[in-house]
Amino acid sequence: MTHRLEDIIALFDGLFQESHRTRLVRGGDEPLYLPADAESPWHRVIFARGFFTSALHEISHWCIAGARRRQLEDYGYWYLPDGRDAEQQRDFEAVEVAPQALELLFSRACGLGFHVSVDNLDGAAEVDRDAFHAKVEARARRYLREGLPLRAEALRTALAAFYRDGAPLAEALAAGRTRLLVEPA
Repeated sequence: MTHRLEDIIALFDGLFQESHRTRLVRGGDEPLYLPADAESPWHRVIFARGFFTSALHEISHWCIAGARRRQLEDYGYWYLPDGRDAEQQRDFEAVEVAPQALELLFSRACGLGFHVSVDNLDGAAEVDRDAFHAKVEARARRYLREGLPLRAEALRTALAAFYRDGAPLAEALAAGRTRLLVEPA
Protein backbone atom coordinates (compact mmCIF):
# COMPACT_ATOMS: atom_id res chain seq x y z
CA MET A 1 0.00 0.00 0.00
CA THR A 2 1.31 3.41 -0.95
CA HIS A 3 1.05 6.26 1.53
CA ARG A 4 1.46 9.40 -0.53
CA LEU A 5 1.63 12.83 1.06
CA GLU A 6 -0.78 14.14 -1.55
CA ASP A 7 -3.41 11.71 -0.29
CA ILE A 8 -3.18 12.55 3.41
CA ILE A 9 -3.19 16.26 2.53
CA ALA A 10 -6.23 15.80 0.28
CA LEU A 11 -8.06 13.83 2.98
CA PHE A 12 -7.29 16.35 5.72
CA ASP A 13 -8.00 19.41 3.58
CA GLY A 14 -11.12 17.80 2.15
CA LEU A 15 -12.51 17.35 5.65
CA PHE A 16 -11.30 20.48 7.40
CA GLN A 17 -10.36 23.24 4.95
CA GLU A 18 -13.89 24.61 4.66
CA SER A 19 -15.38 23.40 7.94
CA HIS A 20 -12.48 24.53 10.17
CA ARG A 21 -10.50 26.84 7.84
CA THR A 22 -7.51 24.54 8.36
CA ARG A 23 -5.03 23.00 5.94
CA LEU A 24 -2.30 20.39 6.26
CA VAL A 25 1.06 21.71 5.01
CA ARG A 26 4.33 19.96 4.28
CA GLY A 27 7.07 21.80 6.18
CA GLY A 28 10.78 21.83 6.86
CA ASP A 29 12.74 20.50 9.81
CA GLU A 30 10.28 21.27 12.60
CA PRO A 31 6.52 20.84 12.84
CA LEU A 32 4.43 23.87 13.73
CA TYR A 33 0.82 24.94 14.05
CA LEU A 34 0.01 28.45 12.83
CA PRO A 35 -3.41 30.07 13.17
CA ALA A 36 -4.77 32.12 10.29
CA ASP A 37 -3.17 35.54 10.05
CA ALA A 38 -2.55 38.41 7.63
CA GLU A 39 -0.43 36.11 5.44
CA SER A 40 -2.88 33.20 5.27
CA PRO A 41 -6.64 32.89 5.61
CA TRP A 42 -6.08 29.28 6.72
CA HIS A 43 -4.95 27.78 9.99
CA ARG A 44 -1.97 25.54 9.13
CA VAL A 45 -0.95 22.19 10.57
CA ILE A 46 2.65 22.01 9.35
CA PHE A 47 4.31 18.61 9.48
CA ALA A 48 8.05 17.98 9.36
CA ARG A 49 10.21 16.96 6.44
CA GLY A 50 7.47 15.47 4.37
CA PHE A 51 7.10 12.43 6.61
CA PHE A 52 3.70 10.76 6.49
CA THR A 53 3.98 9.77 10.16
CA SER A 54 4.80 13.35 11.11
CA ALA A 55 1.59 14.42 9.39
CA LEU A 56 -0.40 11.89 11.44
CA HIS A 57 1.27 13.05 14.65
CA GLU A 58 0.67 16.76 14.04
CA ILE A 59 -2.92 16.09 13.01
CA SER A 60 -3.37 14.25 16.32
CA HIS A 61 -2.38 17.35 18.26
CA TRP A 62 -4.79 19.44 16.18
CA CYS A 63 -7.63 16.99 16.82
CA ILE A 64 -7.19 17.40 20.57
CA ALA A 65 -6.75 21.17 20.64
CA GLY A 66 -9.90 23.08 21.52
CA ALA A 67 -11.15 26.17 19.70
CA ARG A 68 -9.24 28.59 21.95
CA ARG A 69 -5.95 26.69 21.60
CA ARG A 70 -6.35 26.59 17.82
CA GLN A 71 -6.11 30.40 17.82
CA LEU A 72 -2.57 30.26 19.27
CA GLU A 73 0.73 29.43 17.60
CA ASP A 74 1.61 25.83 18.46
CA TYR A 75 -1.61 25.81 20.49
CA GLY A 76 0.07 28.01 23.09
CA TYR A 77 2.25 25.19 24.41
CA TRP A 78 5.96 25.39 25.10
CA TYR A 79 8.18 22.64 23.88
CA LEU A 80 11.34 21.56 25.65
CA PRO A 81 13.62 20.01 23.04
CA ASP A 82 15.70 16.86 23.17
CA GLY A 83 17.91 16.67 26.25
CA ARG A 84 15.24 16.54 28.97
CA ASP A 85 15.93 15.30 32.49
CA ALA A 86 13.76 12.61 34.17
CA GLU A 87 11.10 15.02 35.48
CA GLN A 88 10.87 16.90 32.19
CA GLN A 89 10.58 13.59 30.33
CA ARG A 90 7.70 12.47 32.60
CA ASP A 91 5.93 15.77 31.89
CA PHE A 92 6.51 15.34 28.16
CA GLU A 93 5.14 11.80 28.16
CA ALA A 94 2.10 12.83 30.23
CA VAL A 95 1.00 15.34 27.59
CA GLU A 96 1.95 13.09 24.67
CA VAL A 97 -0.12 10.03 25.66
CA ALA A 98 -3.42 11.29 24.19
CA PRO A 99 -2.08 12.61 20.85
CA GLN A 100 0.08 9.53 20.35
CA ALA A 101 -2.95 7.33 21.08
CA LEU A 102 -4.80 9.11 18.28
CA GLU A 103 -1.75 8.77 16.05
CA LEU A 104 -1.76 5.03 16.79
CA LEU A 105 -5.42 4.78 15.75
CA PHE A 106 -4.78 6.85 12.61
CA SER A 107 -1.81 4.63 11.75
CA ARG A 108 -3.93 1.51 12.10
CA ALA A 109 -6.64 3.06 9.92
CA CYS A 110 -3.96 3.60 7.25
CA GLY A 111 -2.50 0.11 7.64
CA LEU A 112 0.79 1.50 8.96
CA GLY A 113 2.91 0.34 11.85
CA PHE A 114 3.24 2.68 14.81
CA HIS A 115 6.19 3.53 17.03
CA VAL A 116 5.88 5.79 20.05
CA SER A 117 8.02 8.88 20.08
CA VAL A 118 9.81 9.58 23.34
CA ASP A 119 11.64 12.38 21.57
CA ASN A 120 14.59 12.50 23.97
CA LEU A 121 17.52 10.77 22.31
CA ASP A 122 20.16 13.00 23.92
CA GLY A 123 18.46 13.37 27.28
CA ALA A 124 19.98 12.71 30.66
CA ALA A 125 16.93 10.66 31.60
CA GLU A 126 16.64 7.00 30.85
CA VAL A 127 13.49 6.41 28.85
CA ASP A 128 11.25 3.37 29.27
CA ARG A 129 9.86 3.15 25.76
CA ASP A 130 7.87 -0.02 26.54
CA ALA A 131 6.10 1.54 29.52
CA PHE A 132 5.23 4.63 27.48
CA HIS A 133 3.98 2.44 24.62
CA ALA A 134 1.73 0.59 27.08
CA LYS A 135 0.24 3.91 28.23
CA VAL A 136 -0.38 4.96 24.64
CA GLU A 137 -2.05 1.61 23.85
CA ALA A 138 -4.23 1.91 26.97
CA ARG A 139 -5.31 5.43 25.98
CA ALA A 140 -6.12 4.23 22.45
CA ARG A 141 -8.33 1.47 23.89
CA ARG A 142 -10.04 4.08 26.07
CA TYR A 143 -10.70 6.26 23.01
CA LEU A 144 -12.25 3.26 21.27
CA ARG A 145 -14.47 2.54 24.29
CA GLU A 146 -15.48 6.13 25.06
CA GLY A 147 -15.25 7.69 21.61
CA LEU A 148 -12.72 9.84 19.82
CA PRO A 149 -12.95 13.62 19.52
CA LEU A 150 -15.24 14.43 16.56
CA ARG A 151 -12.50 15.68 14.25
CA ALA A 152 -10.35 12.64 15.06
CA GLU A 153 -13.22 10.24 14.40
CA ALA A 154 -14.00 11.95 11.10
CA LEU A 155 -10.40 11.62 9.95
CA ARG A 156 -10.04 8.03 11.20
CA THR A 157 -13.19 7.10 9.29
CA ALA A 158 -11.90 8.74 6.09
CA LEU A 159 -8.45 7.13 6.46
CA ALA A 160 -9.95 3.67 6.97
CA ALA A 161 -12.27 4.08 4.00
CA PHE A 162 -9.43 5.24 1.75
CA TYR A 163 -6.59 2.97 2.87
CA ARG A 164 -8.26 -0.12 4.31
CA ASP A 165 -11.39 -0.28 2.17
CA GLY A 166 -9.89 1.17 -1.03
CA ALA A 167 -12.61 3.78 -1.43
CA PRO A 168 -11.96 6.63 -3.88
CA LEU A 169 -11.06 9.97 -2.32
CA ALA A 170 -14.55 11.47 -2.73
CA GLU A 171 -16.18 8.46 -1.10
CA ALA A 172 -13.67 8.42 1.78
CA LEU A 173 -14.30 12.13 2.37
CA ALA A 174 -18.06 11.56 2.36
CA ALA A 175 -17.64 8.82 4.97
CA GLY A 176 -15.52 11.12 7.13
CA ARG A 177 -17.96 13.99 6.80
CA THR A 178 -20.77 11.84 8.17
CA ARG A 179 -18.77 11.72 11.42
CA LEU A 180 -18.28 15.49 11.53
CA LEU A 181 -21.33 16.35 13.56
CA VAL A 182 -21.97 20.00 14.15
CA GLU A 183 -18.87 21.20 15.96
CA PRO A 184 -17.85 24.80 16.40
CA ALA A 185 -14.93 25.68 14.15
